[in-house]
Amino acid sequence: MGNMIIDAHQHFWDPSRFEYFWMTDGVKTLRRPFLPEHLRPLLAQSGVGRTVIVQAISSVVEAYWLLDLASGSEFVAGVVTWANLQSQELPRELDELQSHPKFKGVRHQIEVESDDAWMVRENVLVGLAELERREIPFDLLVQTRHLKYIHHIREWCPRLKLVVDHMAKPRIGEREFDVWAEEIERISKLPGIWCKLSGMITEARWDRWAPDDLRPYVRHAVNQFGLNRVMFGSDWPVCTLAGSYQQVVDALHLTLGPQSEEEARKVWSQTACEFYHLAKPEAV
Repeated sequence: MGNMIIDAHQHFWDPSRFEYFWMTDGVKTLRRPFLPEHLRPLLAQSGVGRTVIVQAISSVVEAYWLLDLASGSEFVAGVVTWANLQSQELPRELDELQSHPKFKGVRHQIEVESDDAWMVRENVLVGLAELERREIPFDLLVQTRHLKYIHHIREWCPRLKLVVDHMAKPRIGEREFDVWAEEIERISKLPGIWCKLSGMITEARWDRWAPDDLRPYVRHAVNQFGLNRVMFGSDWPVCTLAGSYQQVVDALHLTLGPQSEEEARKVWSQTACEFYHLAKPEAV
C-alpha cells in the first residue's frame, strides 16, 4: 500500500486561537497545538500519504483556518468543516466554502447536543437537504443512541451521502456490544451510508487496550457495511490519549486480518476517495 493510504479522519487545533469546549481536565494532554508539522513525520513513519482534516468546533472561522492549513499542506486531500445547518445564510456560506478546492464535506458534533433528536429537527433537515442538493457529504458524529434517527434523514434526503464517524463510539472498554451491533446492522441496510473505522482505542481502556478488544467491533462493522463502505481514520490527535499514530494503524491491520490487495485498497484509500470525491493520487 505504501503512500497510497488515506487517513480519512484527523484533526488540527490550536487552543491559543480557539476555545475547544470539550477539552476538559480529563483530556488535558490535548490542550496544546496539534498542527501539520506535528503530523507530517508520523504519516511518513506509518506509510500514510494523504489525510482528511475534520472540524473540532462549531465555527466558521475555524473552517477557514483549516482550509488555509490544508492549502499549505501537500498531504491534506480534503477538509470536512462545520457549517450552520440551521441558518438561512447556509446557501451563501456553502457557496464560499465550495469555492475552496479542498473543501469536501460538513460535520456537526451531534453527540454533544442536549436533544438526541437534533438531527431530525425541521430546520436541520432543511440544511441537510441543501447539502444533498450540492452533493456535499455529511459526517455523523453520533453515539449508539442516535443511530435510530438516521433513517429519518435517509427518508428526507434519499441521496445525501452520510458517514458514521468512529463506528458510533461503542463503549469498547465496558464491552458493550449487543445494542450497538443491532443498531449498526439496522442502519447498514440503508443505502448511501458509510462507516469510519476510527476512534476505537479511546473508547477502549486507554491504559490497557489490545487489538483483540477492538476486533469484534471492526469485524461487525465490516460484515454489515462491506468493504466498499468502510474507511480508515486515525482520529489523531485524540488517539494520543490511548496510543500512538502507528499503534492505531497497526491495530486496524491486525483486526481486519489478511486481505487481498484489492480489499486492502478499499479500506485504506479507495472508499475515502470515492466518498469525499478526492483527487486520485496520480492527479495530486
